[in-house]
Amino acid sequence: MHATLPLLIETDFPAIKRHRLETLQVNLGYLCNQQCLHCHVNAGPNRKELMDQVTMKSVLDYLHQSTATTLDLTGGAPELNPHFREMVCQARKMGYKVIDRCNLTVLFEPGQEDLAVFLAENQVEITASLPCYLEENVDSQRGKGVFSSSIAALKLLNDLGYAQPESGLILNLVFNPQGASLPPSQGELENNYKQLLKNNYGIEFNNLFTITNMPIKRFGSTLVSKGTFDEYMDLLKQNSSEENLAGVMCKSLVSIDWQGYVYDCDFNQMLELEMLSAKQKLHISDLARQELDGKAIAIADHCYACTAGQGSSCGGALAP
Repeated sequence: MHATLPLLIETDFPAIKRHRLETLQVNLGYLCNQQCLHCHVNAGPNRKELMDQVTMKSVLDYLHQSTATTLDLTGGAPELNPHFREMVCQARKMGYKVIDRCNLTVLFEPGQEDLAVFLAENQVEITASLPCYLEENVDSQRGKGVFSSSIAALKLLNDLGYAQPESGLILNLVFNPQGASLPPSQGELENNYKQLLKNNYGIEFNNLFTITNMPIKRFGSTLVSKGTFDEYMDLLKQNSSEENLAGVMCKSLVSIDWQGYVYDCDFNQMLELEMLSAKQKLHISDLARQELDGKAIAIADHCYACTAGQGSSCGGALAP
């Protein structure tokens, strides 16, 4: 695995500062039933890192004290953490919006047969990975059989009320490019997804999020191996838009790793790029003593992936 931080740390990316905290994004561990080529986390079936119950309690304690209104759960496959359901129930009981970043196929893993029902009963918003509406492209990126399993999962979620009128159950899909290219227009692609998934499979969903591949971890290492890392960085920089700076997700989000350490975003977490506002590595149990609003955000060259083209965030494109 090629380390990419040394290639990214010297940067001319514009300085940015935090606004009011709205979202607490929590990585519950790197264990996953898939091993995708574009994964910036290096998640997979053999990863052992999982957030423990004590750390989860610290996260919920901070959530209760903070200005955040949303708990955004990610991984790996966050649902494979044995304490996932307890955390969801506690956050929902406290009135917080909960997002589950789901790879869809986890719904059919042994022991997860009732997971879809659990998510629906707790009104968890699902943001689901489906990098293409074509079987060949999905299976080449995520593994043989993933597309058909994902389609079955989407049908199951629709049957439970997800993306159905007046159900209140939100189902979003996520698109990642196949390689070293920028996503197409989010609006146009969403229309294509909706038409093809509806016509071919009878599937409904609410929104499509296009997310640019980050030049870090597994994807970044692949670029280095192929000798295309610099070319990809040039693509990001040449297509960067200053207008997208206003909406970058790190201004209103903090990212928590599986051990409870705090970062400005999920990507900085994977690079172990510590928050500038902390004098040392900051743990969630100490975050309440930190004033975040107005503090500088740690940046490096990978940040250009968030401002290139239409922009990119965990909620999709930044520009209309």
